[in-house]
Amino acid sequence: MKVIVCGAGQVGWQIARHLAAEDNDVTIVDKNEALVNQATDTLDVGGITGFASYPDVLEKAGARDADMIIAATYLDEVNMVTCQVAHSVFGVPRKVARLRAQSYLDPAYSDLFQRNHLPIDVIISPELEVAAAALRQLAAPATFDSEPFLQGGLEMVGIILQEDCAVLNTPLRQLSELFPTLRAIVSGIRRNGNLFSASPDDQLFIGDQVFLFTHKEDLKRSLEIFGKANKKRERVIIIGGGNVGLAVAQNLENQSERIRAKLIERDRSRAETAAEALERTIVLHGDGLDMDLLEEANLKTADAVLAVTDDDKTNLLVATRVKAAGCPSAIALVNDPTLSSLLEPLNIDAFIQPRATTVSSILRHIRHGRVRQVYSIGDAEAEVIEVQVMASSSISGQKIRNIDFPEGAMVAAVQSGDKIVRPNGDTVLNDGDFAVIFSLVADVPEVERLFQVSIDYF
Repeated sequence: MKVIVCGAGQVGWQIARHLAAEDNDVTIVDKNEALVNQATDTLDVGGITGFASYPDVLEKAGARDADMIIAATYLDEVNMVTCQVAHSVFGVPRKVARLRAQSYLDPAYSDLFQRNHLPIDVIISPELEVAAAALRQLAAPATFDSEPFLQGGLEMVGIILQEDCAVLNTPLRQLSELFPTLRAIVSGIRRNGNLFSASPDDQLFIGDQVFLFTHKEDLKRSLEIFGKANKKRERVIIIGGGNVGLAVAQNLENQSERIRAKLIERDRSRAETAAEALERTIVLHGDGLDMDLLEEANLKTADAVLAVTDDDKTNLLVATRVKAAGCPSAIALVNDPTLSSLLEPLNIDAFIQPRATTVSSILRHIRHGRVRQVYSIGDAEAEVIEVQVMASSSISGQKIRNIDFPEGAMVAAVQSGDKIVRPNGDTVLNDGDFAVIFSLVADVPEVERLFQVSIDYF
């Protein structure tokens, strides 16, 4: 597949990295020559320096025979014009744009992006995606990562094992014997910084970061078995009143269960905007690192603090400070994935990584076959892929034990009709079933090949 990625920032670079690793023909475009050179020197991609919306620049990038264009520059307007030029001049079949301004995302103006107006096939909103991730994290306080699959019937949670885990030093194959009715499976383990796909003989140890897939109805029981209590959060303090913080506060106000939220924003104009947009949320103007202000926001009674400013260091410091002050849960928005190793040393409960969230959204639309969802784990370490089994694929009608899955991949769940099951070697993947696959990034192309049907290339 030939793809043009416009924008060599964090998101564009990561998308190019994913696609190039899977032997796609990738060209990256950016007006910053240094970023383009960095991408071409580091990745197996071509590079063009110039404005992505200019027709001559897109032509140099190979737009005339491109299969897809992904516009992920920092400017919404450039992304929209790029898609328009790609459609009108070059007839590029698939166009993805990243849009940040909330006005463009208002449902009242959804007609704007039809093919006869602004022809964008897929719109990705980083702020809304990150806000949704923050809300999921607030709903699962015992985890450092959380993502729903199979239309909400399956939950993937990341948990750090401690002394109170009931299944420490137990081979994973024995979990089904100890808990025969539990619809849960451990698919990935990160130990000493190394992420690997779990095997039946693997044991769990204190300090392991475990990626657990569980039926939604069994989530509470699964967390209890692994030593985690999912305490309900009723009082939340949000640090940062930008698009993400405001979206989280608005969603909390709209939830049926009453959650008392307070929002702290240091920019007066932004704080006033948030106060006008919110009804029940108390908005405080000031620095989220100010302990006097945090005490005014009743930090002592807060169940969680969510730090979502546009500065990683501020978010890390806020989270560290409130944990030291006794807050049960601190969640920090962190753009730099290399900082994820500080999760335990700083005693922070969870990170939200915008880049991984946005990349997951885009990957969902560029995977081959009948892929319904993709979630990127860590710094492009692994992916969780939700894919439909087609009758014409080689694996249809096969038992899992007879399918030649790569070593770094495993089936985490199977949905047949309305039933979600914990798979084993005898589970058969039938036409129409949905499978959730945990796979290390290096093995993703082989997983795609197993499920791919040529007619479903896009």
